[in-house]
Amino acid sequence: MSNVAGKAYGMNVVTPMRPHLTWLNRLLFMAARSLPATLTGLLGLSLIHFARWVIIKRDQWPQRGQPPQKLANDYMLFCSNFNGTWDQYIDAFADGIPGGLDLFWYSSTKYPNSIPITPFKDYIRANQIDTNYYYNATPGSAQRDIKAALKLAALLRDVDPDLGDAALAVAYDRVMAQGQGCLGAPGYAPVASCDTAVADTHRCAAVSARWGDHGAGPPPAEHMLHAVAPAAVAGLSTGPSAAEKQAVQAAVADVVAAPSRVDEAPPLPAPASGAR
Repeated sequence: MSNVAGKAYGMNVVTPMRPHLTWLNRLLFMAARSLPATLTGLLGLSLIHFARWVIIKRDQWPQRGQPPQKLANDYMLFCSNFNGTWDQYIDAFADGIPGGLDLFWYSSTKYPNSIPITPFKDYIRANQIDTNYYYNATPGSAQRDIKAALKLAALLRDVDPDLGDAALAVAYDRVMAQGQGCLGAPGYAPVASCDTAVADTHRCAAVSARWGDHGAGPPPAEHMLHAVAPAAVAGLSTGPSAAEKQAVQAAVADVVAAPSRVDEAPPLPAPASGAR
């Protein structure tokens, strides 16, 4: 999956904009930059690495040697990198700043608003441009992992290596108490689907082939799609004996065929006088 690199997902969305309203979107962006409090919900989403909206006017596209194009629309380019799955990101975005999203895409053609979420997801998916090549310098670590590692490294640097055993033990306990929340787990993100797991396997094989037998290759990836151990699943094929199965079936049949026992239930209390 070209959009995924380790724990991160790269998203690019290009939406057409009505040219006569482009100036209004620029004004809204200026207001958002001047009033950061309007983005509090967005800034609080620690799963986001980066998010940017860019307005590209119809005469600003690079030609790259081709003749000029006559475009009818300006365009909004949205770029973002985030942790987790596509659905998790869209859900968090819509929950965090639903009003802000509606303003940022205000001029985009056929924008359905961020609430309800299903039409918004359909709109993003329809206008998303998949990432052909996505490079991530730290694919096994999300931005929270990196911040936690930097904090832990700072705590360790503050420890004097020349301390005696007793003082070093005290310093170690202090570092563990202050940095216990910084002991992250770099590696692959949880599997979002079987398709994602298969894509990871294919990508690892391609990377190994690209770098040759003498390269280190990709990190080993072992995904658990369920909480049941494979040995337990394999053991289900043996199961109980035929005699045990027949005994259970006979017991169930006796209960089903038995007469109703509703007469054993305690009688309902009489209604209070005057109750209706």
